[in-house]
Amino acid sequence: MRPSLQLKIGQQLTMTPQLQQAIKLLQLSTLELSQEITEQLYSNPLLEIDEDLANSSVNNQDSNSASETEDIISVNLSDDESSAQTIAADATDTSVTETELDQDWTATSTTDIPVDANWDSNLSGPASSSSGTGEFDWEQVYQVTQSLQDHLLWQLNLTPFSERDRLLAEIFIDSIDASGFIPEDIENTFSHHSNAEADDPIENDELIAVLHRLQQFDPPGVFARSIQECLLIQLFQIKSDNQYIEQAINLVANFINDIGSIDLLALCKKTQYDPEELQGALKIIKSLNPRPGDYLDMTQPDYIAPDVYVEKVSGRWEVRLNSNNAPKLKINEVYSNLIKRSDNSDQNQYLKDNLTEAKWFLRSLESRNETLMRVAVTIIELQQDFLELGPIGMKPMILSDVAARLDLHESTISRVTTAKYLSTPIGIFELKYFFSSHVGTSTAGEYSSTAVCAILKDLIAGEQRSKPLSDNKLMALLEDQGIPIARRTVAKYRESLGIPSSSQRKRFENIL
Repeated sequence: MRPSLQLKIGQQLTMTPQLQQAIKLLQLSTLELSQEITEQLYSNPLLEIDEDLANSSVNNQDSNSASETEDIISVNLSDDESSAQTIAADATDTSVTETELDQDWTATSTTDIPVDANWDSNLSGPASSSSGTGEFDWEQVYQVTQSLQDHLLWQLNLTPFSERDRLLAEIFIDSIDASGFIPEDIENTFSHHSNAEADDPIENDELIAVLHRLQQFDPPGVFARSIQECLLIQLFQIKSDNQYIEQAINLVANFINDIGSIDLLALCKKTQYDPEELQGALKIIKSLNPRPGDYLDMTQPDYIAPDVYVEKVSGRWEVRLNSNNAPKLKINEVYSNLIKRSDNSDQNQYLKDNLTEAKWFLRSLESRNETLMRVAVTIIELQQDFLELGPIGMKPMILSDVAARLDLHESTISRVTTAKYLSTPIGIFELKYFFSSHVGTSTAGEYSSTAVCAILKDLIAGEQRSKPLSDNKLMALLEDQGIPIARRTVAKYRESLGIPSSSQRKRFENIL
């Protein structure tokens, strides 16, 4: 075939860069949005942080007040109405003046304290919490050492070791994992060390001697090579006057694989212990820590910053956005005033392009906040019973239900509810949590799968420990409440809650 040129006219949908940016911002989480704003501030000189608005937001913040600097939507929860209605949407800007607290240091100065005074009673101890309740800040206690290795090295410096043994101890500390364990093959660990190829090789007895001294370090159970050794180290450190300590040591040393068995009678016959001795030994073993390194885990927890708040004020649910998640932006007036319409120079064109991008970015942020607020209000309207009754009051709801109310596409609802969190009086939940499938009832009604899981959890919580409810019995109890579901569905919901089977839920002390 000969190559030729042809002209065709057609239509196709193309997303503009502005629309792509709006969709991108819509699906970003709070952390990702903050990073995106930071990148825009660095790349676009026409954008800057509105310091006046930011300071005003800080001064106006009050956790116990419903008045905030962002839009607030009140949802009526009157008993006469079957569904909530949006009453008002207004922006309030309150001005709260912070009073300065002057502390007279001279009043509490120790210069007037007599020389022979009791310093323990005059000098304050660790700083109390900022709330003034006098509660001890335990987080500061764990800030003494940065990691498990630091804690062990600190103890090593206080323990008398020869130079050679100290070097071996440091190698042991370097090889320890986050749980406090070391590799079982310690000879292989030291084979990669330079001293292994020296004229004076490291003997296995020498390693064992250093290891036994390190196993006396805090926390109890560190430097173990297995779970069994870890438990034995802790048991040997317990005072010998404990009534069942010998039985506990024997169980861990010789019957470690049988401890998890639920057949207590068989374990009694195997160990030749009576039930009282066996239960006393098992109680001691349960008190041990199989992961001693976690005691000094310095990993900082990741706290969730909710995107939306909902609280009940004067019988009405008020929904408001969290204005502290992202900095307030505005157009830089200095650079914008330098733009000349009739100037086509490169510098002027650069400012024009950045001004357009800045305006579109601010508009996309406003669109994101508006859509998030609308979706959150609609969810609250549909899930009023959840706020009043908890998960049992959850109603079945899917993306199309919210999309139909707001005249939006389901994909938009999916984006705006991903990685977004709602703070309620009963906890913080992801917006995706409020969407669940439905389960039919015998009265032609519908139950949310979340509500069924909550009912299932309450049934298991109220069961007798000696006779836990099987999946078939749970299925029968749910059917008595008008929720006919299959046994395999009960098992699926139970596993999703992290609840073990009935045989695994049996307790040792209630079997006999």
